Amino acid sequence: MDPTNTKTIYQPEKRRLTLGFIPLTDCAPLIVAHEKSLFEKWGLDVELKREVSWANIRDRVIIGELDGAQMLAPMPLACTAGLGSVTKAMLAPFVLNLNGNAITLSTALHRELAELAGGNDVGDVGRALQRLIAREQVEGRPKRTFATVFPYSMHTLQLRLWLKHHGIEPDHDVRIVVIPPPQMVANLHHGHIDGFCVGEPWNTLAVQRGEGRIAITGYEIWNNSPEKVLGVTHAWAKAHPQTLKALMAALYEACAWLDDPEHRLEAAQMIAEAHVIDAPEAAIAPSLTGRIQMGRDEPIVELPDFNVFHRYSANYPWWSQALWMLEQLPLDSDLADGEGLLPRLAAQVFDDRPYRELMQDLGEPLPIERSKREGIHATNWQETPGGLTLGADRFLNGQAFDPPG
Repeated sequence: MDPTNTKTIYQPEKRRLTLGFIPLTDCAPLIVAHEKSLFEKWGLDVELKREVSWANIRDRVIIGELDGAQMLAPMPLACTAGLGSVTKAMLAPFVLNLNGNAITLSTALHRELAELAGGNDVGDVGRALQRLIAREQVEGRPKRTFATVFPYSMHTLQLRLWLKHHGIEPDHDVRIVVIPPPQMVANLHHGHIDGFCVGEPWNTLAVQRGEGRIAITGYEIWNNSPEKVLGVTHAWAKAHPQTLKALMAALYEACAWLDDPEHRLEAAQMIAEAHVIDAPEAAIAPSLTGRIQMGRDEPIVELPDFNVFHRYSANYPWWSQALWMLEQLPLDSDLADGEGLLPRLAAQVFDDRPYRELMQDLGEPLPIERSKREGIHATNWQETPGGLTLGADRFLNGQAFDPPG
């Protein structure tokens, strides 16, 4: 993609924008678009604002202090459904990345589980945790505490799915608390939590400091699940359609640039030098390069799909994935039971029309369908022979999700 007449494709209604982000490795598309002058290329003057929590991000977008933001994939759905804050119709027209999370346990807990399991096998360790929790319940010990970054996040959904898969009831057998990502490692160090599900670089930093050991990656829980999205209010998108397309175009270029393996180290340096994250480059680089160390004394593992920014049509907002997320959230009974309400809400928030219009303008390929089955592809696959290549989509529990036609 190399449009030569970008200034004439779109005439943004609003050129000066303020976008929020959380200091995580997967804020990279925003940082790259800013540092590589891609926002400027598309006629935008963008200021990036680092926020301290996802609640801050949500609230500042809702009240208009931010034009848009990097958001957790379920967050716009939760806002539109009225979960956890004032109800506000949101739009997530562009997915910023797939994967990127992991569940990390304290070094002491993982060592105990590995001894019970007789090794570090992912499934055996999970089953050992169930046995340990059951024994501690009989002994009357306090519940184990696990942290996630926000109630309505893929981290929470992945953590709950992992626990349930191993026979652990998230709402009964353990405590789940919310902690901002940059505070995860300190809370693990002080023994306030036994483990967490978070994005990078905080898993890697816990490993490098000897505080934790990665038990399982988010990719292993749901292959190529949506992680962060561009979030704006519906009202903002309606008032600024050309601005939205220009913003998405800049992010699309940034994501394509990021998915070139030769650019990943440069991206890590860019994030570190811009002081986006209070962590060293050595902690930022692994997830971008796909070279992950599960434990401090263990060999590096090559995981090329640990963070996906562009390939597999990563930026497309599948309404079927939005529907899966909605079905996992604690919705009001009237909404959850209403016939056809959830699919309509999913399609409203993960509205693909701006994305399709952008791709048509740029001459880029598009998925044929607006939804897809999840959990049935163990490897990369194509919609049609010779068509777009999409990624594996298995769930940890082996189940399939078949959205309504």
